[in-house]
Amino acid sequence: MQKIIILDFGSQTTQLIGRRVRELDTFCEILPYNKFPVGDDSVIGVILSGSPYSVHDPEAFKVDLSQFVGKVPVLGICYGAQFISNTLGGKVEKADSREYGRANLETINLDNPLFKGFEKGSQVWMSHGDTITAIPSDFEVIGSTKDVKNAAFASTKQPVWAVQFHPEVFHTVQGKTLLHNFVVNICGSKQEWSAASFVDTTIAELKAQVGNDRVILGLSGGVDSSVAAVLLNKAIGSNLTCIFVDHGMLRKNEFQQVMEDYKVLGLNVIGVDASEKFFGDLAGVTDPEQKRKIIGRDFVEVFNAEAKKITDAKWLAQGTIYPDRIESLNITGKVIKSHHNVGGLPKEMHLQLCEPLKWLFKDEVRRVGRQMGMPEHLITRHPFPGPGLAVRILGDITREKVQILQNADDIYIRGLRDYKVKLSGEEARKVLAAGIPADMKDGEIEVSLYDQIWQAGAILLSTVRSVGVMGDERTYEHPVALRAVTSTDAMTADWAHLPYEFMAKVSNEIINKVRGVNRVCYDISSKPPATIEWE
Repeated sequence: MQKIIILDFGSQTTQLIGRRVRELDTFCEILPYNKFPVGDDSVIGVILSGSPYSVHDPEAFKVDLSQFVGKVPVLGICYGAQFISNTLGGKVEKADSREYGRANLETINLDNPLFKGFEKGSQVWMSHGDTITAIPSDFEVIGSTKDVKNAAFASTKQPVWAVQFHPEVFHTVQGKTLLHNFVVNICGSKQEWSAASFVDTTIAELKAQVGNDRVILGLSGGVDSSVAAVLLNKAIGSNLTCIFVDHGMLRKNEFQQVMEDYKVLGLNVIGVDASEKFFGDLAGVTDPEQKRKIIGRDFVEVFNAEAKKITDAKWLAQGTIYPDRIESLNITGKVIKSHHNVGGLPKEMHLQLCEPLKWLFKDEVRRVGRQMGMPEHLITRHPFPGPGLAVRILGDITREKVQILQNADDIYIRGLRDYKVKLSGEEARKVLAAGIPADMKDGEIEVSLYDQIWQAGAILLSTVRSVGVMGDERTYEHPVALRAVTSTDAMTADWAHLPYEFMAKVSNEIINKVRGVNRVCYDISSKPPATIEWE
């Protein structure tokens, strides 16, 4: 199968480059800058990502360009462009001021294949502190902005292109056109990577991989594990047994609703109510890390106990997706985060690992789910933390506190689903680019607030009490904080700018209907410096 190799130099948008290439129905792999697969004939092109470093930094990541330059087409983006220039005889210097934000291509060589179909003045997004002041002798400038002469350049002798802007980000209006020109027109992608082809290929691979063996899968109710379960069910049917553990800290009525969804999907699911064990072991514990460790330990114990009852099982399936593995691969020598689905299995389980979604990004997982006819509410479900509402309750965990938070959270999430807004222009394009299903009519789309948000939830500040007045009575109850963020991969996130009208309605409903809450706040912190969850 054809593939594009994206060499990662540590940019926060490297995964976004990968997602954009996949949207062109082309398979790609993100690899560390020093792990190019020499001799792999399936590679049809190479993209060099951005980086937090300057090419002049002593610790800057460097790659031997001779491994691929002259052999396959190459595109350098930001740091990748500067590295190409600096390595091949050009000059990179500190910019007088950081070149960041929107810019426009005032001159474009429309005869160059990289800019086929571009419009003069096309908006691009810059984000660099260095700038290319001279390009190598056998290169020519093919695009300039008002302040950046060498915004884009190309070799006159070899298939090498470089841009100092970021075509992968939404703010580069014709970024997808540029990547299409490179991946399809220049590299020659046959565009054979699609949700439909993935389903067919993966089902065949799963049948070959596990044969008639029995497989166990731990379900969470989230999109990743659900799509993995449906794929496996199509491949091996009744030889798949799913286990769904209820630790008592799921959303309101979630255990029952998810079990019903899985029944409709025809999955063989064992539902385990282990809430007594979890609440008992969490009693009196207030430290966030200790709470997480107890929940993680108890989950493994409960899951293993159920798994051991299936004595003929030989495989453990997980909903691990591609970003999980990228984040855990120590890709640039710096671990971003560890992931619960990565790092091996408990030795006592003696099971082989099966990961049917390990090459997919989150938006691809959703497309695969739609391809298989799964319910939309399962596909578009927001990410939800493994420890559940336990990391959204400050202080110790009790059933009473969980119930208070479940009720407040339910009002908030239902409100987000019910509140529809009409979008046009740049806002509509951003939503559609994120893969949200919506039909354009008269230049507008209508979507719910829920579908515009990456993740949302309520947090109970149970260690805090505030004075309030309800009727003629003075109250002394807890505040609830509401959180909603926009993101592409959860590596960074910005707080969602929800309509005041919506916020007022939800706040009033929570205070009026949820006993124990007399104040509602909204969290307007971004990640970094804050995190998405509170604990």
